[in-house]
Amino acid sequence: MKINNTTQITGSKVILVPYKEHHVLRYHEWMKSEELQQLTASEPLSLEDEYKMQKSWFEDEDSKGCGWEATILMLIYGIEKLGVQKYSAKISIENVKSCNMFQKLDFIEISRSSVFEEVTLEKNVDSTWLNWLRSNVKFEMNENYDLRLNCTLNKTKNFV
Repeated sequence: MKINNTTQITGSKVILVPYKEHHVLRYHEWMKSEELQQLTASEPLSLEDEYKMQKSWFEDEDSKGCGWEATILMLIYGIEKLGVQKYSAKISIENVKSCNMFQKLDFIEISRSSVFEEVTLEKNVDSTWLNWLRSNVKFEMNENYDLRLNCTLNKTKNFV
């Protein structure tokens, strides 16, 4: 069982929850977007392969502004709950939006590979940066996320 199996992180624009089987169909539809595939360095999968991928992710120990907020929420979670001390991001050189976002998050470029056509950026965690991350989002962390509650929200408020 993963440490975040029942965690819900709520920001002002997004709610982050564990990627469960009932999310796969919507995720699969999103991933048909060529732009999203390029931005995430992803290849299209069949629906059957998507279900297999979700299961492997689950079992294994980014609308405008939503990617920014989701990234910050995940960074905060990693620092506060998982004890992450250093982040590293490998991004396609062509993905200018992501490179700019991580540089805005104070990541520093440490290498560039023409062979793999990717850039590697890193950020060491410190209390000043964590406070800056916190100041950029409004959030609450609920470690007792109940799937039934989220399904109710999906039906009434169109949350993802």
